[in-house]
Amino acid sequence: MKSYRKLGRKSLKCIGAKSRSALLAGLLALGGGTLLPMAAEAAEAEAASTAAAEESTASETPAYTMGEMVVTATRTEKKEVDVPMATEVITEEDIKDSGATNAYDALQKINGLEYGAMGPLGAAMGTMSNEVNIRGVDNGTLVLVNGNPISMRGKYYLEDIPADAIERIEVVKGGGSTLYGSGAMAGVVNVITKTEAANSAKVGFGNFGQQLYHLNVGEKGLMVTYDLSKWGDQNHVSHSDISGGSVRVDVDGTRKQSATISYKFNDHLSFLYGHYDTHAHFNRWITSAKKAADQKKVGQLLYDREFITMRDMAQLNYHDKNWKGSVYFNTGTLEARGQTNYANSLKVDGTWNNTREKNTTFGLDAQRNWKIGKGTLTAGLSGQHEDYQQLHTVKTTDPKEYSRDNWGVFAQWDQKIDKKNSFIIGGRETWTTGTEQNYSNFSASGQFLHKMTNNDSLYLNISQSFIMPTFANMYGSGNMQDPNPGLKPQKGVNYEIGWKNITGKHTWKAALFHIDIKDNISASWDTTRERYTYKNEDFRNDGFELSYEVECKNGFSYNAGLTWQNPVRKSHEKDYWDRKFGKIQLVGGINYKKDKWRASLQGSFLGARVGTDSKQPSESRRPYFLTSLTVAYAPTKLSEFELSVNNIFDRNDIISNQSSKYYAAPTNFLLSFTQKW
Repeated sequence: MKSYRKLGRKSLKCIGAKSRSALLAGLLALGGGTLLPMAAEAAEAEAASTAAAEESTASETPAYTMGEMVVTATRTEKKEVDVPMATEVITEEDIKDSGATNAYDALQKINGLEYGAMGPLGAAMGTMSNEVNIRGVDNGTLVLVNGNPISMRGKYYLEDIPADAIERIEVVKGGGSTLYGSGAMAGVVNVITKTEAANSAKVGFGNFGQQLYHLNVGEKGLMVTYDLSKWGDQNHVSHSDISGGSVRVDVDGTRKQSATISYKFNDHLSFLYGHYDTHAHFNRWITSAKKAADQKKVGQLLYDREFITMRDMAQLNYHDKNWKGSVYFNTGTLEARGQTNYANSLKVDGTWNNTREKNTTFGLDAQRNWKIGKGTLTAGLSGQHEDYQQLHTVKTTDPKEYSRDNWGVFAQWDQKIDKKNSFIIGGRETWTTGTEQNYSNFSASGQFLHKMTNNDSLYLNISQSFIMPTFANMYGSGNMQDPNPGLKPQKGVNYEIGWKNITGKHTWKAALFHIDIKDNISASWDTTRERYTYKNEDFRNDGFELSYEVECKNGFSYNAGLTWQNPVRKSHEKDYWDRKFGKIQLVGGINYKKDKWRASLQGSFLGARVGTDSKQPSESRRPYFLTSLTVAYAPTKLSEFELSVNNIFDRNDIISNQSSKYYAAPTNFLLSFTQKW
């Protein structure tokens, strides 16, 4: 115990006295309020004992060493402290230390991002997919892989991308449509995949029937990966109210499989192909009935359905000092099938339900950089063909097919005024052709950066963004959706003032933001008719973000973050501003890495939450507290054992943001072994 206390004190010496006090109190508050008095006492004692030492070394502050290079924010490579936007970089090392098994897991505990899921292992119900909400906007995250869009009808299925295939993830908060077009209303997530990696095999097993198999082989620029994840039975994944009573959902037989091939021709040209498929089986049971005549139906099966998602992706990417270009192809088939015994009103149904759709996009993106004096001009164009098919089923007698072409031209001027000040202005014109309902939009953005020191900057960011209605929004994708071809494009503006300080091993970030969206595209459920329709509504959010990271010489590192926000919406059914999501988010973690051991404890708390209903006022919802613990031991340089535990406090938290309640999986673990050669 004595040696443990000494180790704990040493691990905090790399943090300044004031920072140490705030960070320690925040981390312990995240873990449990009963430890706060001890945290305060320990922080005060530590501050007094090291104040003199810090004062003597203040003039010897180390140079910028921790900041990551960011490409996504400005389409050019910049140090993070030089980017006038809120950014997060999740490195390969971060992903490995967190125990994440896929890209979606890696984003769970990022400050300012809210987690929304429907079942274990990302077992989404086809088109009802899991979400990464940036600053309270549930449909405003544009997901890229190596800078290329991968979304199908606005859905992106990040849980299909295995963690071992990722080099880094860049997150840009705030509008990104000027550079990337439709979809980047609240921000951009860019998953950058590996082009080279050690030959390795990984196998893992855990409770709930968990299985994990990963294989990576390659040589001289060629890399082939295969990943298979399984999850067995889990009861009471969801609870929701229906017009005739209430129901619960059980899940079994979830399976995710992916295979990728990448080839690096040289330092400028690379190719990637990936195949991904997911199978999930959902049973919905009647748990209560409103009418006395329906009481005998309690305990019976409402429906039994299987959801299948099949996706393929291919892209060819080129870059040099001045040029960057890519051509890409994405296609995916979504299918839901199974027996429905009762309708939501608990009337006898007894029909076979089957919906199938296919989404295909292919396109190109090209840009050129010109260095002109103290400024840089970046200009380019993009083109994408989009095809949406309602495939034939027994329930779809007249399948539809729609297609359109999306075009865009953009330009950005990055001007350095002097050693301390610079600005960026940009604009994009986007339009569609080939359909009866065509759209056009112009978005502009402007950023200003003031460098107080080489490691300290203030910035202002004002960005317009937009989202084009998808074919699924306008025409429906199944027999439970009403068409609405009159949807308007969603338009919004992000206002943000921020500060970054990246000095040595310390990183501070703060941002004050306001988001204002007009004609937000949102799904509405009609309880009486038991159908969905997409409508336009308004949305706004005001908030503040603060985060801190520090890396210590003794193997410890710490991170903590706070977000306060007030996301609200005003729909056609509601003539008032109604709450969405949660107001307060706290994230924090402790990492240790030394010799043959590494460990990570992470948590994300979301409080002042509400569940949002289409027509009724939002209802209060208990906070969620997502936690994970990963411990690994490497007996040799080529082998490693890893234990990952999620939901370590076994909380029955609701992890969805709609009226239906989907619950976090109980405490679950995965024990794995990796061998390299």
